[in-house]
Amino acid sequence: MGRTIAQLVTASDDLTLASACEQSGHPAVGQDCGELAGVGHVGIEVSSDMEELVNACDVVIDFSHADSTMAVTAACRETRKGLVIGTTGLTDGQLATVKSAATDIPVLMSPNMSVGVNITFKLVEMATKALGEDVDIEIFEIHHSLKNDSPSGTAVRLGEIVADARDVVLSEQAIHGREGHTGVRQRGTIGFHSARGGDIVGEHTVVYAGTGERVEITHRAQSRVNFGAGAIRAGRFISARRDAGEVGLYDMDSVLGLGA
Repeated sequence: MGRTIAQLVTASDDLTLASACEQSGHPAVGQDCGELAGVGHVGIEVSSDMEELVNACDVVIDFSHADSTMAVTAACRETRKGLVIGTTGLTDGQLATVKSAATDIPVLMSPNMSVGVNITFKLVEMATKALGEDVDIEIFEIHHSLKNDSPSGTAVRLGEIVADARDVVLSEQAIHGREGHTGVRQRGTIGFHSARGGDIVGEHTVVYAGTGERVEITHRAQSRVNFGAGAIRAGRFISARRDAGEVGLYDMDSVLGLGA
């Protein structure tokens, strides 16, 4: 994602690549960011210094690990910089930290920056409300073999949307995989199924299984460019909020005008 975002920022007319950061010991540290991204020499070396990263820019776009996201969030809050978070797998406590930071700075957080995925979120909300309680809902996702969290943040968000539309609590209705003699499916539960393999970018399907018919809503990511393009749009949005002196916690609905 870092390489993709660097490519897109470098190609844009209105954005400037200010800095790039990786964890200490990563082989990219010390190398030119542009050369790593395949866009040629840009004169910006990848650093492992968080303060250097934040001080050099107006908005930070973070795709990292939950613990690293906490460090980025604290640094942005202290220096009043805008923040876009694409990291998934945050705990409830970490999410609370992000929400607290958003009282001082503009923060956009989304488990998936893809425009197509966020439209899928809206379609799932509409379908869940329209189909009601007469269907069983299962959520399937598959990603590359190096992905750490399961189910994916996007799958969890889909489950939250389904639960909200049904006015239930997701943690009380979620079923993660099935094995053995599980008995008949309980009405109202929300199933999750994850698979990992190869270099699959990401695929999510929500299945509505009713009597005599089945509805499926699927999004397939064919490359990471769509995620990067969405993150760039989010960066522009947060930059404008920061320039206007606004604070708050935003999502991709705000960027795309998909709010209710």
